[in-house]
Amino acid sequence: MSTFWIGTGWKMNKTVAETRRYIADLKARLPGEAGADCALFIIPPFTALAAAREAIGAAPVLLGAQNMHWAEAGAYTGEISAPMLEEFAIDLVELGHSERREYFGETDATINLKVKAALRHGLRPLVCVGDSAEERAAGASAIAVVRQVRLAFAGLTRAEIGRSLVAYEPVWAIGEGGVPATPEEARAVHVALHGALKELGVPSVPVLYGGSVNLENAAALAAEPAIDGLFVGRAAWSAEGLVSLVSRAMAARKRLRPAPIEAITAG
Repeated sequence: MSTFWIGTGWKMNKTVAETRRYIADLKARLPGEAGADCALFIIPPFTALAAAREAIGAAPVLLGAQNMHWAEAGAYTGEISAPMLEEFAIDLVELGHSERREYFGETDATINLKVKAALRHGLRPLVCVGDSAEERAAGASAIAVVRQVRLAFAGLTRAEIGRSLVAYEPVWAIGEGGVPATPEEARAVHVALHGALKELGVPSVPVLYGGSVNLENAAALAAEPAIDGLFVGRAAWSAEGLVSLVSRAMAARKRLRPAPIEAITAG
């Protein structure tokens, strides 16, 4: 069984004290739930990274950051650089989230710069791509996200792209009012993304699904061979919620027969 990724991004939520409590609770609940086949990660706000790293200790939990600038240093008030993140010994960095694109004017070009900077500093990029409600209605979801992936990885070698993760997060599925993609909808887009990555020479790059993932749909999504992980929001903002979701998703995943990448990307 290949590694299945499950993680949660906290957006602008949780103080340092809340982060410590969350991780302590997570560590108390975790043994036996994830296992060697699950890569578990949390992405707190910048202010909680130091506390999170200390609290995680030797637990099998990866630590991520929510964003970073592409420059090493400079007159970029309010920004965080890759060298700064290195000091927290983080494992991955989330880049290109739709909220960053919408509210802060991030573009495919700046996301590409950030991906390159992250890789230069040994950080694993978690590249977020997504389609709008209009693109979905027009039947252009796959076209939209494949374009975003190609632009995010432009100018990179196969080895560099191979150190990355991709998260498909439909814009229409994110947030309190979001409606999750059905397993069939998610499958179609993930197959397209795997096909694009195969064309780039990196068929093994994991593609996660994010967008109103919850306890009710986690198992059905995890049962899709083309989905390599789940990127969860508010359903995992309690340690109990995250561990329950991991348990359901991994039980469904373990029932799958191994599917070669050729079978996933064919057609």
